[in-house]
Amino acid sequence: MTQHLALFDLDNTLLAGDSDYNWSLFLISEGLLDEKTHHDRNEQFYQDYKNGCLDIFAFLKFQLQPLSQHPKAFLDDLHIKYMEKVIRPMMTDKAQALVNQHKANGDLCMVITATNSFVTKPIATAYGIEHLIGTDPEMIDGQFTGNVSGEPSFQQGKVTRLNAWLAERGQKLEDFAVSYFYSDSHNDLPLMKLVTNPVAVDADPQLSEHAKNNGWPLISLR
Repeated sequence: MTQHLALFDLDNTLLAGDSDYNWSLFLISEGLLDEKTHHDRNEQFYQDYKNGCLDIFAFLKFQLQPLSQHPKAFLDDLHIKYMEKVIRPMMTDKAQALVNQHKANGDLCMVITATNSFVTKPIATAYGIEHLIGTDPEMIDGQFTGNVSGEPSFQQGKVTRLNAWLAERGQKLEDFAVSYFYSDSHNDLPLMKLVTNPVAVDADPQLSEHAKNNGWPLISLR
């Protein structure tokens, strides 16, 4: 039996919320970021993302800087608290059931997200998904630098990163007779247009429109 490929966006798709945006709010609530300087910029970047005009490198400079200010062990402990307090309430039964169905079918499952892999890897693991492509924060000598390593997995970058990951396995996207990509965002259209089964999940207005015009399924995991 040939294996199928199931790709899942994370924020506002598998999660009923945004792990990146909420990580900043969580750091503010923990007293680790100054609310006055951070909150408004966080809001602006989130709006830019939704509007399709996000400067990904400016955002990552903003988002990854706090990681460079603390030891990795401290951040790992902090993330455990973040998972319990913020993320688990966003994990929906419908999303877990969808993942479980694909796993039961023997599909190759992956979370592919623009959000950095420090924040998202434990979330993918909590859903039972082994493989993750996220934007990778640079580490030197076990410490985050605040910079990005390699290409961000955002918009066309998701296509580039997925193709590179598959190539390392000796595979191509076309090798899969059936490939799914579940996403809420028009930012993911470059990859959605390449899979055989794109699915719009709790989609933003632009993606909803595109899905309707192209006969793609529109579903909710909320």
